[in-house]
Amino acid sequence: MRYWLQDRGSLTRRIQERCAQFCVEPVFQDLAPLYGDESFKMKLRPDELAIVREVYLYCCDKPVVFAHSVVPRKNLRGAWRSLNGLGNRSLGSMLFTNPRVKRTPLEFKKVSSGHFLYDRAILRLMDKPPHLWARRSLFTLQGQSILVTEVFLPDILDLTLR
Repeated sequence: MRYWLQDRGSLTRRIQERCAQFCVEPVFQDLAPLYGDESFKMKLRPDELAIVREVYLYCCDKPVVFAHSVVPRKNLRGAWRSLNGLGNRSLGSMLFTNPRVKRTPLEFKKVSSGHFLYDRAILRLMDKPPHLWARRSLFTLQGQSILVTEVFLPDILDLTLR
């Protein structure tokens, strides 16, 4: 799992390099309250709403990553306005093609039942593992940030062997 957690490149690109059939399944995108320490990390008021986007990244018919992204509503009129029209394209296709986007160091966390990321990520899994690994970082463009959290699902390990 360390390979996937520590790679600072485009996760989408890495999966596509190891997968014959890649797709993105959007499952949620709407104005919503933030979880846990997301408000603090984004420097938003605890009651401030943001656009939350959640997707699964699939290799063939297996979900390999659950991604949870948070953008302050005000930033959708600025640097991140193209997020609204992303649809079933990956966020990575937008982030890693713009050389002006800066990324903070990665943070890692093991999540298990009761943590919102775990509980949302396992919805597409037949077998529920006792925990999952997640990483997050802020991407900044023109002084505006988007928080991206990626939860690695068990089938991601099958891609490492290819």
